[in-house]
Amino acid sequence: MIRNALLGLLLCLQVINAGAQTRELPDFTELAEKQGPAVVNISTTQTIRGNRMFPQIPELDEDDPMFEFFRRFIPRQPGMPREFQNKSLGSGFIISNDGYVLTNAHVVDSADEILVKLTDKREFKAKVIGADKRTDVALIKIEANGLPTVRMGDPSKLKVGEWVVAIGSPFGFENSVTAGIVSAKGRSLPQENFVPFIQTDVAINPGNSGGPLFNMKGEVVGINSQIYSRTGGYMGLAFAIPIDVAMEVQSQLRASGRVSRGKIGVVIQEVTKEIAESFGLGRPAGALVNAVEKGGPADKAGVEAGDIILKFDGKLVSNSSDLPRVVGGTRPGSKVQLQVWRKGASKDLTVTVAEIPEEKAAQRGPKRSKPAELSANRLGLVLSELNPEQKRELKIQHGLLVEDVRSNGVRSELRPGDIILSVVHKGTTAEAKSVDQFNKMLSQLDKTATITLLVRRGEQQTYITIKGLSDK
Repeated sequence: MIRNALLGLLLCLQVINAGAQTRELPDFTELAEKQGPAVVNISTTQTIRGNRMFPQIPELDEDDPMFEFFRRFIPRQPGMPREFQNKSLGSGFIISNDGYVLTNAHVVDSADEILVKLTDKREFKAKVIGADKRTDVALIKIEANGLPTVRMGDPSKLKVGEWVVAIGSPFGFENSVTAGIVSAKGRSLPQENFVPFIQTDVAINPGNSGGPLFNMKGEVVGINSQIYSRTGGYMGLAFAIPIDVAMEVQSQLRASGRVSRGKIGVVIQEVTKEIAESFGLGRPAGALVNAVEKGGPADKAGVEAGDIILKFDGKLVSNSSDLPRVVGGTRPGSKVQLQVWRKGASKDLTVTVAEIPEEKAAQRGPKRSKPAELSANRLGLVLSELNPEQKRELKIQHGLLVEDVRSNGVRSELRPGDIILSVVHKGTTAEAKSVDQFNKMLSQLDKTATITLLVRRGEQQTYITIKGLSDK
């Protein structure tokens, strides 16, 4: 009996272990079978004028003097057309049974013709309802009814390490299924201010763009948008737009064909540990204001360069990347409370949110004079004072021009041509009005001091922290 009991216990342990192994390796077959029909292949055609062999050469009029140069030295091949069609592939998914399809804006950008192909081999020409390049979301429409649709999930419930599945057309291979896990949430990418990306290790390649990212319930939680790669192919880093962000964008596109976003008119940067120390802030948090748009919402509300925005409309700003998202998602015209850190204390302000305008072209910076025989200060900087003409051109009242940057034992991110506007030390800000005044301030600091400089670079302002000074 004891022997039989031991055998029974061993058998139970084997069954339990087998069950655990089964749970560790999920089955994607049902998800692919049910959700696959709602995923579409998108092909686009764009007519390009120019030389197909040398696409970098623009189409020139035959009267243009450069036309003869290109004709003689880079001759067109016999029979080569002066117009050709550029074709590209992407993916998308159906969100309504009457033919609305979500995809990436870059998939349909500048397309003359968009063709949507379903898994049952039916093909439809599509029209663009609207596209938003800031989030890379586009809404297109095909004329059809009774179509299969996807179900939407909640990206906020995703957990790092959770299994996710992508369906798309990598390299044109339609309805390909790949799987992986959520690597991180809320990722910020360069030049992508309005999307808290979902990072995965799902295999994503050219042609997957615009396709859905599913959770294990078969719900769409994101739109596969881009990859990080040094080769152009998959390297284990893929990024998806959270579906709640995409659905908010598509609702505006469907209603008006465009997306309205809020703005308050500030230029910001991340608050590092050193910057927090310089400004007397207990820990790195918030968004440091580099510059305030004159006459803009923040300016009217009393926001100043050097303020650190800690809260917007009651929402914590943990990182600088949080601010554009929460402001952009606020309806223009709304009045919201802003909490800022200024001179060692928090301050509440009320700001009326405006709408993001068109981007303006940057202007050139001031011309620099030659460094001559000027000596470097404790930071290894050769400085000069701005003349009245330079101040008028830059529309500033004071500042010191960096003529040269020398080693001097101090490492900084300053460059020749930068303009130092002020210096922050232990929560106190002093304007940089003259070379003598600035260098005197430096001479009074301990060599272990941490200072932060407000610097004008081109049309932008930024804070640069320097930790430790020369003994000079």
